[in-house]
Amino acid sequence: MSDSRPPSAARVLVGVSGSPGSLTALARAADEARRRGAELWPVLAWEPPGGDLAARRSPAAVVLVEEWTRLAGERLVQALGEVFGGTDTGLPGQALVVRGTPGFALVRTADRDDDLLVVGAGGRGRLRRALWPSVSRYCLARAGCPVLAVPPSPLHAALTALHRRNALGLRLDTGLLEREFHTVPPRA
Repeated sequence: MSDSRPPSAARVLVGVSGSPGSLTALARAADEARRRGAELWPVLAWEPPGGDLAARRSPAAVVLVEEWTRLAGERLVQALGEVFGGTDTGLPGQALVVRGTPGFALVRTADRDDDLLVVGAGGRGRLRRALWPSVSRYCLARAGCPVLAVPPSPLHAALTALHRRNALGLRLDTGLLEREFHTVPPRA
């Protein structure tokens, strides 16, 4: 007996968190999907504050799961808007909000041999690597499909340098640099 269903289209899945690195990965994933004639599947993974174990222990978490899911969806829509100007990517596919730790959720979702999983990589200092596990390393080690790790854009490096200079008298909280409007005296 033959299967009359059409073959499933190739997919390019991309981890999206709203960070500059994930936005760069989203743009690259869209380029890859166009080049391959594949569907684009942006995936935002979320987990309850404190993790699933903490959520299971709190009766209030049951009520909050809907709200957390809604907020994750809003973050995904915002990321799509920043890269594509709206939720229409111009490509077939589906945007997903998945509950789970990012690495695990991405590997579980990219479950076909012909999938391509795109993740942002790099731009992390030693302290961040020690405190938070790398999603890209997790995916590279465990995915059953090819993984494309996209380095951060040069703009991300420039923004990181600005954050480091914050200690030198730049105000980043308002989005304006004080040095553009008046001179900040050098520190003694």
